[in-house]
Amino acid sequence: MRLRPAVVVALFVAGASVATGQQPPPGARPGVDLTGADRRVRPQDDLYRFANGGWLDTTDIPSERTTYGTFAELSDRTEADLRAIIEDLQREPKRKTGSVEQLVVDLYASAMNEARVDALGDAPIRPMLTDFAAIATPGDVATMAGRLTALGAGGPFAVNVVIDANDPSRLIGQATQGGILLPNRDYYVLDQPLYVEARRKYIEYLQTIFALAGRADAAALARTTFDFERHLADAQLPVVDSRNEARTMADTTLADLAERYPGFDWSAWAKPQGLHRTARVVLMQPTFFTAFAAVFATTPTNTLRGWLLSRYLTAMAPYLSKPYVDARFLFFGTVLTGQQQPRARWKVAVGTVSSFLGDAIGRVYVQRHFPPSAQQRARRIVTFVLRAYRDAIAHADWLSRSTRTEALLKLTRLTPRVGYPDQWRDYSRLVITPDDLFGNIQRARTFDGEFRLARSRGYDGGEWPVAAQTVNAFYNPGLNQLYLPAAILQAPHFDSDADDAVNFGAVGATIGHELTHAFDERGRRYDASGDVRRWWTVEEEREFLRRERSVVEQFNAYVPIDRLHVDGDLTRYENLADIVGLSIAWRAYQLALDGKPAPVIDGFSGEQRFFLSYARMWRTKVRDDYLRQWLVTLPYAPYEYRTNGVVSHVDAFHDAFATTPGDALFRAAQDRIRIW
Repeated sequence: MRLRPAVVVALFVAGASVATGQQPPPGARPGVDLTGADRRVRPQDDLYRFANGGWLDTTDIPSERTTYGTFAELSDRTEADLRAIIEDLQREPKRKTGSVEQLVVDLYASAMNEARVDALGDAPIRPMLTDFAAIATPGDVATMAGRLTALGAGGPFAVNVVIDANDPSRLIGQATQGGILLPNRDYYVLDQPLYVEARRKYIEYLQTIFALAGRADAAALARTTFDFERHLADAQLPVVDSRNEARTMADTTLADLAERYPGFDWSAWAKPQGLHRTARVVLMQPTFFTAFAAVFATTPTNTLRGWLLSRYLTAMAPYLSKPYVDARFLFFGTVLTGQQQPRARWKVAVGTVSSFLGDAIGRVYVQRHFPPSAQQRARRIVTFVLRAYRDAIAHADWLSRSTRTEALLKLTRLTPRVGYPDQWRDYSRLVITPDDLFGNIQRARTFDGEFRLARSRGYDGGEWPVAAQTVNAFYNPGLNQLYLPAAILQAPHFDSDADDAVNFGAVGATIGHELTHAFDERGRRYDASGDVRRWWTVEEEREFLRRERSVVEQFNAYVPIDRLHVDGDLTRYENLADIVGLSIAWRAYQLALDGKPAPVIDGFSGEQRFFLSYARMWRTKVRDDYLRQWLVTLPYAPYEYRTNGVVSHVDAFHDAFATTPGDALFRAAQDRIRIW
């Protein structure tokens, strides 16, 4: 459906402010906060700056942050809400041991007691330092590696309990390449000044933490540890190649690991994690693990011990005394990202509670800040977006009838989860005390590890992988579930009192984005039941790739800083999901209007507010140092490109603002990406 532009468009072309004389209908609220707009810019040339330019020009990034914008504002608001909850719980006269009130209050108290943490010095880690000193063989190293992974305290590579792709009713162990502490392999292997300086500072950091831990050979150990990590970085696949390698992941048993990847004691590594009781282990990048086992076998034990010690100290530094905290922040905060100050203690404490007692405090958060009316409004938006997606796929004539039928079945079976889980976790057996932060963290991590391992022996999909107070949204292909946590459902992302244009342009586009992941190169490996099988034809897969190829080329051309380009291949899944998701959200908005005209509010038509809301959602400033890291590590393009680069592909944007070939955001119809 193509709409004629509103009368107000001519005023945009002239660069004047909007004043049509029309008043919003009674009770309507615009929802699009354009107090930070830049009316000197035409939306046809730069929608992102038109919606956000004034704010971008006058806002400073807080010293404790590397980025600041809409999502940071939502996080700050949520943090403040959680703090208020904790302070209210502190006023409760009696708190039963094991209750939500006791666990939350005491964990927060232990995190806030900075004087107690500093007074302890390195006492909390002395038992572990003794264990490190006792490491004498490669088998001892493997055992320690497993212990660290089980504790969530610096294991050599990430091990997660995930849905079994061949049997969605159970979970299995999955290991991913790792072993390095710098952001990615480029920091070890490339010779640009940025990386050379980062390596120099990193070795200084390693020497500092080794000295704090009492190692007399701190300088030499820092160098050999770095050299070992460089070998692991050489073995790692770049992110884009890693995604392709996942298609040929090694699906094996623990017994077969020793034969297929000799040089590392896999049994010693698995036992502390409980993985010896699981049927199967999946290695996501088998070529890395082959190289890892080989280099491990030829490396001196002292170097391996130092390597694991550096990982342990880095992981546990936030819960230790000030010298450890400062050393970690100086390198990982200031050097790598440009962050000027660490986060306030109370924010760190709130984050600790939210991380380790997510469902406990999340349950209270939902009761206070996510009323049933908001959940109902959000579910209505999900319903319309799903309808729009079904309609789009039903008319995708480049897909065969059988593929369209299966795709529609996948959408029909999709489970949208809005706000919070059906089941809340029980933490009553977790021991938390008000004066033992380090011990609390160790016990909480052990408790969480045991919980996830238990799930691997039987999982019904009822619990959420994230807390309700998470400011993000997710799609799980193995379960075919969409998650919209309560904390993402706040203004300006979602406003239960705003009109549909605002909500469909923001959270509607987010929903459409996540649903697109059900059909991209990763998502379509899973069918409607969550089984991994090929249900697209080879010709259809090629056509999909052909249609998305120009998106890669488009984003490759963007240069945010220092002649550093956006990586179109690294970001292509997310860029495509943005384009398709916004297009689907537009269709959903039209369905919600049901043929009725949208009101003009504050001089903007409904069509214009839809796109302004989308642009407003991405409002963000980024520190230069962090932006340089972002471009080589994150699968997302900077937000100005997620706005301007995306809307230029949507027909309705050009209609709403009457773009012409002379406009910067004009894109000829034949050059616009159309998947569905």
